[in-house]
Amino acid sequence: MQTLLQAAAMVPASIPSPDWSGFDIPLPWGTLRIHAYALCILAGIVVGLWLTSVRWARRGAPEGSVWDIVVWAIPFGIIGGRLYHVVSSPDAYFGPGFDGTGDLSLIPQIQRGGLGIWGAVVLGAVGAWIGCRRSGVKLSAFVDAAAPGLLLAQAVGRWGNWFNQELFGGPTTVPWGLQIDADNPNFPEGTPADTLFHPTFLYESLWNLAGVVILLALDRKFNFRRSRLFWLYAMYYTLGRVWIEAMRIDDAEQISLFGITTRLNVWTSIFVFLAALVAFILLGMKKRTELDTVYLPGREPAKEDGPKDSGQDDAAESGDEVRDPDSVVSDSESRDNLPDNQSGSRRAPVPTEEAAAAPAGLTPGPDATAAGKSGSTATGTAPEAGATK
Repeated sequence: MQTLLQAAAMVPASIPSPDWSGFDIPLPWGTLRIHAYALCILAGIVVGLWLTSVRWARRGAPEGSVWDIVVWAIPFGIIGGRLYHVVSSPDAYFGPGFDGTGDLSLIPQIQRGGLGIWGAVVLGAVGAWIGCRRSGVKLSAFVDAAAPGLLLAQAVGRWGNWFNQELFGGPTTVPWGLQIDADNPNFPEGTPADTLFHPTFLYESLWNLAGVVILLALDRKFNFRRSRLFWLYAMYYTLGRVWIEAMRIDDAEQISLFGITTRLNVWTSIFVFLAALVAFILLGMKKRTELDTVYLPGREPAKEDGPKDSGQDDAAESGDEVRDPDSVVSDSESRDNLPDNQSGSRRAPVPTEEAAAAPAGLTPGPDATAAGKSGSTATGTAPEAGATK
């Protein structure tokens, strides 16, 4: 018991911020800075793609199509996320009140942090749509498969804010309060150096991880289709984002609506939640009239039937009638063509009506008849009487 108390006393009463934020790779012309924030984003993309690819394959999607889609979705998502951040926090780029005192060169420097999730989702969906059209699959099917992976990627990527010491909440005295270096540019002015802050990055990461489990469980039970799981993801994420965003104290665009002034991201989360709720309900009321397939109409793979006779296939393609070969030859003709068990020769065919009606010049001569009885082959200019075509 005493050991447990000592161990509990050694646990820090706060979350320290890391001193390490990246490393440099020496190059012949200088150094390449690898930021921890970027590594967290990349790690989130990797784990999100892993979960998405597993779910996408289980849906019966064509092999390799997930990579054909994300090669469009990821770049579009990064661009959209950055643009949304610039719009929602414009002071650093355009100056307060757009007075022109900002630094536009900071816009492409995403290594400093700043990717807005809703810009990433919107433009990422545009990129995914392009990839889906090229792969012949439905965007609605893909976003359903990707929804839990999106939350997982966001849960991992949020730790980049911890390395950058950014996007934290207001002062707090909770044991899990976050330490921020007093000389950090994001440290609030006029605040005591030992002040702890709400670790909103941790709150959102845990919220997202719980959402991954919830979405997977609900999808397993209800088998959501037609993008309903994606809209459920949007509702869940925005529900948590509203209260987490309201805790943050970093600079952000303030919007006044209905007599309430709050951050742009809060209003965005509210409106996205309402839109997702409506879409989820309407899609649930719509009767399912199409087959449960990931393929676009007309892009389904050809069905592979059993092996077919090539001659029959050619005849079918040319429009000729395919007749049963067994019905062409009569039983009597088949028996006549069987070899005699005793002599090893073939019996002479029974004259048919056609043979009886044939011209006299084509009637087999006595030599051919004798040859048929003896098992030898007749020679001469007369046609072969014993051949069955």
